[in-house]
Amino acid sequence: MTPAFPANVQVYLKPGPTDMRKAINGLSILAQKIAGDPFSGALFAFCNRRHDIVKILYWDRNGFCIWHKRLERDRFPWPNTEEEALEISAQQLHWLLNGIDFRRAHESVKYSTLT
Repeated sequence: MTPAFPANVQVYLKPGPTDMRKAINGLSILAQKIAGDPFSGALFAFCNRRHDIVKILYWDRNGFCIWHKRLERDRFPWPNTEEEALEISAQQLHWLLNGIDFRRAHESVKYSTLT
C-alpha cells in the first residue's frame, strides 16, 4: 500500500540511478544538492539502476525518515537524465509508485471558444 503523503507536500525526484546502499546521511546530502534544504519537510525520491527500488527521504519534526519500496516484478518509470528531473505533486508521486508514467500521459486540452 502506498503511503498517503500530504497533498501539498513538495516532492523532488533525483533522476538517474542512486546507490541504494546510501542511508540517511548519504541521501540527505543528495537531497541538499537537489533542493537546498533537506529539513524543509519535502519528500526526496531516489531510485536504483534497475528501477525496482525506491527510497523516499523526508524530515519529520525531529529526525529523518526513509520510506523504502522494492518491487518483486516490473520497474518504476523513473527519469534518467537531468532534463527529466522534476518537482512533482504528491498525486504524481503516488502514480509513479504505482507504475503510472505521468510524464507520458495525455496533455490537457483547453479551448477558449466553441466553433
